[in-house]
Amino acid sequence: MAIPLRISDPAEQRGPAARTRRLMLDTAMRLMQDGMIPSVTDVAEAAGVSRATAYRYFPSRAALVHAAVDEGLGPILQWRSESDDAEERVADLLATSLPRISAYESTFKAALMLSLEQWGRKQAGTLGDEPRFKRGHRTAVLQQALQPLKGTLDARELRRLAKALSLVYGLEVLLVLKDIWGSSAKETRDIAQWAARALVRAAVAEKAEIEARASAATVIASRSSAQRRKQD
Repeated sequence: MAIPLRISDPAEQRGPAARTRRLMLDTAMRLMQDGMIPSVTDVAEAAGVSRATAYRYFPSRAALVHAAVDEGLGPILQWRSESDDAEERVADLLATSLPRISAYESTFKAALMLSLEQWGRKQAGTLGDEPRFKRGHRTAVLQQALQPLKGTLDARELRRLAKALSLVYGLEVLLVLKDIWGSSAKETRDIAQWAARALVRAAVAEKAEIEARASAATVIASRSSAQRRKQD
């Protein structure tokens, strides 16, 4: 799938330094869309810039891939919702995110491959001092989506729900539904939305049930106490 270059803000295009960084980033994303995990040297050669120049902008492969992932995520990183309904916010987040993740699927898979490669090398003791590529953008955006539930769920319950939603949001849902099950892009989005709604509703319903039981127990205890006072 051909991915168009992002139209940069005019401020980004000023001066040779900004244009060189833009060229390297676009080149890195093209290579990643082709299934590569490019090194800084790979990108420098493909972009026609010197290695010394390339390393000034991206001192490590992790830094390069991180920048490419941020570029691929694009509007997802700035996602906000004015809705005060958590279920609507989560649905909107998935509707915004999943088409973008699908469009840049190869870029995100290349980043995942780097993460797994570095994990394997760390386990084998061969990673050395190479900077680690870290994933985790979804944690902040999911917590943002669940803001309306802050008065309903406590911090532990919110964190658990955010973790559960992370299983149906992001590249992994594509890996499971598209790659393993052979689902279409539409079916993948529909299933992810269905699962997300079910998780939010289950968390809210569970909390309501716990509070109802606690309230009933309080009433029973109060009645028992009143009966004992009468008997006395």
